[in-house]
Amino acid sequence: MAKLIYMNNVSLDGYMEDERGAFGWLPMADEVFVLYTEHLRSVGTFLYGRRLYETMAHWETDPALAATSDLTADFASAWQAASKVVYSSTLTEVSTADTRIERRFDPAAVKALKATASSDFTIGGANLAAQAFKAGLLDECHLFVWPIVVGGGKPGLPTGMRADLELLEERRFRNGVVYLRYRPGGQ
Repeated sequence: MAKLIYMNNVSLDGYMEDERGAFGWLPMADEVFVLYTEHLRSVGTFLYGRRLYETMAHWETDPALAATSDLTADFASAWQAASKVVYSSTLTEVSTADTRIERRFDPAAVKALKATASSDFTIGGANLAAQAFKAGLLDECHLFVWPIVVGGGKPGLPTGMRADLELLEERRFRNGVVYLRYRPGGQ
């Protein structure tokens, strides 16, 4: 059975976006980018909320972005190779290949997808990931914790719930980023 993985960048105080909705405080270091790309290679399908999909679609629709370096080209290739499912009640069309729109997040449908898939899934977008977390669908949570305090914004993890996590892996990078891979407790 495939795993459903939540992978995100967060500030030291736990935010994925600052109060303005920006995440420009995440200057991607090469060694962090390499690990992120390695993880994407095992993913067969990305489950996205609309906003994150529109941000990530540039990896396919803007060739100049991928042409920036060998690292960005590798990331773009890994991203483009996966299928995408976008959960949105407002999006009317997609701009990337192998992408479909679902109007609502259905935990039972995602569970069925996991049971039949041969490759892992990632889920992204704070609201969408929170729904999966609360439904008990997540198999792993991968956090890249950045050495910055932004003071507020959109939390990188769901609020209003408790989750016991088991640490599976920890990695520290020269720029102060810490990678943490967890499994929800009891799995």
